[in-house]
Amino acid sequence: MLSASQLEPAAPMAANEDQFFKALGARVAELRKDQGLSQQALAEQLGIPQQTYANYEVARARIPASMLPQLALLFGVGVDELLGLRNGTGKRGPTPKFQKQLERIAQLPRAQQRLVIQMLDGVLAQGGRS
Repeated sequence: MLSASQLEPAAPMAANEDQFFKALGARVAELRKDQGLSQQALAEQLGIPQQTYANYEVARARIPASMLPQLALLFGVGVDELLGLRNGTGKRGPTPKFQKQLERIAQLPRAQQRLVIQMLDGVLAQGGRS
C-alpha cells in the first residue's frame, strides 16, 4: 500500500493541452447553445451533474474521451468536428432537434401523421409562392 508521501500530485496540464480543452469546451458550449439547450438539460441527457458539465465547458475538467461520441451524436456532428479537426461546412443531415421531431411524428397514429403532412405541404406550398 502506498503512503501519502509516496503519492505525487497530478502534473498540471501542458499549455497545448490546456488550450485544446479550452477550445473543446468552447465548441461544446457553442453547439449546445445552437441546439437551444441549457447546461442542465444537456447534463441530464448525458447522465451527469450540471456542475460537472459546466466545468467541461470552461476546461476546469476534461471531457472524458468516452463521452465524445455521445456528445457528437446529440449535436449532430462528427467526433472529428467536435474535436476541431474538421470545420463542419458539409451538411450531415437534419439537426438533432428536427430529427427528434420527425421521430415523434412517426410515433403518431396514421391519421395524425397525415394531418401533419397536409399542414407541412400547405406551408411549403405557400413558401414557394413568395
